[in-house]
Amino acid sequence: MRFIDLVQLVGYNLGRRKGRVLLTAIGVVIGTAAVVVLVSLAVGLQKNATQQLWGINDLTSIEVYPGYSEMSVSPVKMGGGGGGGGGGDGMVYLTPDAISEIEALPDVKLVVREDYLNSAMELKYGKLVGYSGAIGVDVDDLSTMGLTASEGSTELTRGSVVIGAYINQNFYDPNMRPNDPPLEPPQLIGETLRFVLIKYTQDGQEVRKTFNMKVSGVLAETRGSSDYNIYMRLDELTGWNEWSRGTRINRNKEGYNMIIVKAESPDVVTGIADQITAMGFMANTPQAVLEGINSFFTVLQVVFGGVGAIALLVAAIGIANTMTMSILERTREIGLMKAVGATNRDVLSVFLGEAAGIGFIGGLGGVLVGWSLSALLNLVGLSYFAGQVSENGGLPPTMITTTPIWLPIFGLFFAAVVGLISGLYPALRAATMVPITALKYE
Repeated sequence: MRFIDLVQLVGYNLGRRKGRVLLTAIGVVIGTAAVVVLVSLAVGLQKNATQQLWGINDLTSIEVYPGYSEMSVSPVKMGGGGGGGGGGDGMVYLTPDAISEIEALPDVKLVVREDYLNSAMELKYGKLVGYSGAIGVDVDDLSTMGLTASEGSTELTRGSVVIGAYINQNFYDPNMRPNDPPLEPPQLIGETLRFVLIKYTQDGQEVRKTFNMKVSGVLAETRGSSDYNIYMRLDELTGWNEWSRGTRINRNKEGYNMIIVKAESPDVVTGIADQITAMGFMANTPQAVLEGINSFFTVLQVVFGGVGAIALLVAAIGIANTMTMSILERTREIGLMKAVGATNRDVLSVFLGEAAGIGFIGGLGGVLVGWSLSALLNLVGLSYFAGQVSENGGLPPTMITTTPIWLPIFGLFFAAVVGLISGLYPALRAATMVPITALKYE
């Protein structure tokens, strides 16, 4: 039997029992729609989580901190000789020699040394008082670190700072009265900020020192830690820390608080981080966080898909029942087909085709229904969360559900396969019937 003849015969047979086929296909529609909606929900939650994850904006970066010598597997680090930076206090420091070893690792593109202000500080602008953290970096331009400016420049020069996107929101007027209108965030680009450093002597006396720094740039929003920090040259911040502690900083012994390692591509980040950890340091990578989130949501997709597949299993029982009843009603027809020359394979193909056809029809309807419900859920969900955000603040989700292109194709194919498998036993019964017995069946 030619394929086109088989398709026409299957279509004709299904058309003879439209009501029964429709009722059976409804079960497949429900199961397929459940799979599409639930998996779309899991995919949407995954994309929303990864897009809004705080600070995940550069998958090629690795944050490296000093570690403990117990973590080290390198005898060089443990002995403190060479470039290790192992200290007598059990710490493994990010000394210049240790950083040189990290820079020499394969696929490392750049290493940026960082240090934090270790002193209490007041930030002043006119009559306003603010607060922030200050970070010193050993790069001449923050664009090297992947940061961009919304105003001004990202270049770091002596006597200037580049501030994060939210720094201007951290100012308040200490003399504001209860009836005064809310304070408008000041425009700081090109203005001079007063950094008042505070330290205490051994007898408890407070000592202050003021540094004036010009704001040369405002960083674009990243939704990361850079939005709340002030960046300056590392040598200037080192001088501030030395004033605060009253002694000079020996990098060969104390190292740096942190370094940022830039990899050539996100694909090699995990491998580089493992090598750095083996050297005794602590390495945090956005890539590892993202991989963990993706693994969780992959499991969630499988679980949600399995829940929807249960409905398809119920529909499969319905298809098997419908095909079994159809064989009983068409026993003489099967005998007639065999009497005029149809082989067992032809009969098997016809009934398998009918079962697969019911699955395909139900799958097509399920995909359309599932996609429509997914779009409706997305619309209603976004409207609801937008209202919640307007009342309580925060960031609204960018999506609730997302239907990837492979999901409708998979749903349609899976429904057809379920129908095919469901009709296998009834089709085998039909194919193995004895023609004479079938013709005599009443």
